[in-house]
Amino acid sequence: MTGETNLTTLIRSMMPELQPGEYVFASVTNLSGISREDTICEFREAEGTTVVLERKRADALGISYDFVASWITLKVHSSLAAVGLTAVFATALAKSNISCNVMAGYYHDHIFVDAGDAQRAVDVLRGLSAEADPLRFL
Repeated sequence: MTGETNLTTLIRSMMPELQPGEYVFASVTNLSGISREDTICEFREAEGTTVVLERKRADALGISYDFVASWITLKVHSSLAAVGLTAVFATALAKSNISCNVMAGYYHDHIFVDAGDAQRAVDVLRGLSAEADPLRFL
């Protein structure tokens, strides 16, 4: 399945879902003490490997972090080739002074926002989906 590419359909079908728990981003130079089952995702950078994992697991492993996030999944199956979805929801969140860190999976987009902004972010995204002209955010 290739997923949806029509921007208006994507926005109107986002169905943002707040995942339970708190998540952190950390940079590590050695992954040997971290099980793949512990990580939500990993990204290799020149300075180290960024891992996203549940806060409780990071604490148990003694991994330091600075940012505690909530995880929102957009339930629409978006195509990896779709154009504009990230721009539209990131702009809407920015207008509400909510930062977002986006991860694209094969089926869904995942948004990490400051834990204190989680419900407000979901409300903004739901409002965007209900907007008569969601492309006005571009």
